[in-house]
Order: sequence, then C-alpha cells, then structure tokens
Amino acid sequence: MSIWIAGTVFTLLVLALLAACVRLVRGPSMADRVVALELVASILIGMMATYAVFYQVPQALDVALVLALTGFLAAIGVSRYLVHRAHRRSGTESNAGDTP
Repeated sequence: MSIWIAGTVFTLLVLALLAACVRLVRGPSMADRVVALELVASILIGMMATYAVFYQVPQALDVALVLALTGFLAAIGVSRYLVHRAHRRSGTESNAGDTP
C-alpha cells in the first residue's frame, strides 16, 4: 500500500471520527449517542486495520478484532438497558425472561 493511499484513508477516517464525536456529544437522544459510539468503535477498527496493513503488523488485527467484539457487546448491553429503562418509565415492568 502506498503512502498516499494510507494517508488518504487515515485522513478520511479521522474526519469521520470527528463527525461521529460531534454526534456523540450533541445527541439529541441516548439512542443517537449509542449509535455514534458504535460508529466510533467501527472507525477505530478501520484505523487499526489500515495500520496493520500499511505497517505489516498482523498483531494489530488481533487488537481490532477484540475492539470489534467489545464494541458489539457494549452496544447490546446499552440497548438492553435503554429498553429496560423505557419499560420502567412507561409502567410496564418486564421480567428478565420475557425479553428475547
């Protein structure tokens, strides 16, 4: 991979990261923030993958894989929390076994 391609990819990923961080801070809802946080994790995975390919460091792909799994589990946990919180606010309490 040439330095121009790697530089362009990193620049675009940094711009996308800045836009996602703006959405993370501005919101407006908690669901928007969760989606923005998942996007930040995905962009960081792309940066790690680009780094691994450009500098020929295969261990960086392991780090990217762990980051992807952690981001996925965090998104599931936060969304379950948001669903549970919405049920509590609406007055329909649900048991843990009722949710799919």
